[in-house]
Amino acid sequence: MKELTKIEEILLLSIWELKDKAYGFKIRHHVSNIIGKDFTYGNLYSALDRLTRKKFVFKRPGESTSQRRGKTRMYYKVSSAGIEALKVACVLNQKLWAGLKPHSFEIQSK
Repeated sequence: MKELTKIEEILLLSIWELKDKAYGFKIRHHVSNIIGKDFTYGNLYSALDRLTRKKFVFKRPGESTSQRRGKTRMYYKVSSAGIEALKVACVLNQKLWAGLKPHSFEIQSK
């Protein structure tokens, strides 16, 4: 299985956390809060399309309302393949960070 990019990992975790409320606006807002800066809709939908093609997420149409000018809201859900990819990413992150302590990043004077 190919490793997830960091943004794919963040998106999958966000969709997982949002559960039944995982649609564009909510996902974008959640990711923007996590990364501490604005995450554009272009970046969002590009990455969501990639995750859908990889079968890491499923998307399903939701309701269309007059507020949305008749556009259907798309909801996303993490697939079993997506969960497996997250497990692999978690193990990899644990290996990468094993043995490192916060003070490891302090600048040491000469």
